[in-house]
Amino acid sequence: MSTHWLPSLPPARARAVIDRFASAVVLVVGDVMLDRFIVGRVTRISPEAPVPVVLHDHDEVRLGGAANVAHNIAALGGTARLIGVVGPDEDGRVLRASLEARHLDAAGLVTAPDRRTTTKARVVTTRNQQVARIDYETDHPLSVDTESAVLAAIAQAATGAGVLVASDYRKGVLSEAVMRRLVAHAQAGARPLLADPKVPDLRFYAGATCLTPNHLEAEAAVGFRIQSHDDARRAARAIIETAQVQSVLVTLGERGLWLTHGAVEGAMAATAREVSDVTGAGDTVLATLALATAAGATPHEAAALANAAAGIVVARFGAATVSADDLRAAYAG
Repeated sequence: MSTHWLPSLPPARARAVIDRFASAVVLVVGDVMLDRFIVGRVTRISPEAPVPVVLHDHDEVRLGGAANVAHNIAALGGTARLIGVVGPDEDGRVLRASLEARHLDAAGLVTAPDRRTTTKARVVTTRNQQVARIDYETDHPLSVDTESAVLAAIAQAATGAGVLVASDYRKGVLSEAVMRRLVAHAQAGARPLLADPKVPDLRFYAGATCLTPNHLEAEAAVGFRIQSHDDARRAARAIIETAQVQSVLVTLGERGLWLTHGAVEGAMAATAREVSDVTGAGDTVLATLALATAAGATPHEAAALANAAAGIVVARFGAATVSADDLRAAYAG
């Protein structure tokens, strides 16, 4: 079957939506992370083992996971209300400070005494080549007290939010109770709920408005390979039927994305001119999709803006962000 390509978004309409980002409020709930980078130069192989010796140059920290979604929303000019869980540790303090340094409210972070802050430490070269990654995390279910605190934070932050977002990295924050509460808030306020899923059984997200799996997550959910846009079409339709959601946006890497929303169905080509690092690209897609939806865009328009944002961010190193001006420039023709 030949691919049906969705029409491009007219520049004037794109800029009109982007101009409304500043008045949009999005609630982001999920697994916050801290990305640490140990950057250095490689000039030789270790005599102790066949591994490179990295001569340290500098360290960097960035926001990851749900925190990166919130950061992207703020960078695009919107307001993000972030709910997540950290541990009573140095990385938790650094994550809070990093949020505040970027003018993001950290009040929605719950400190759990029995957990550590999810941290990904990457050793990379000055040429942005990754040598190794070390993950520090607690991924068991939340305690009763921590889950109650998360639910209370959601109830307080949901008021006034135009769109709700569930950013799931399977670290435990998005429990069944938390997901049910998000669905209830979305339905009570007739607001969209977008979910970036990690649980293979997508019925877990039933009641959400839109799911945004990447092609590997979609394959795990439907049980077959996605090697063409026709496969993406079949997968999206199967996910909608199984998860009982209104729409599905499947990100396909260099093949762009596939959107199915009612009668609107088709592919969008990738817009990246060069790819430096795909880390966090899904966060950028989710953030842009949510913010555009809150700003009044249709699913097709929001997907087009998210696709353009992804094309910009993959040219940057690490979990990066896109600004409203970056996005306007992509539609400057």
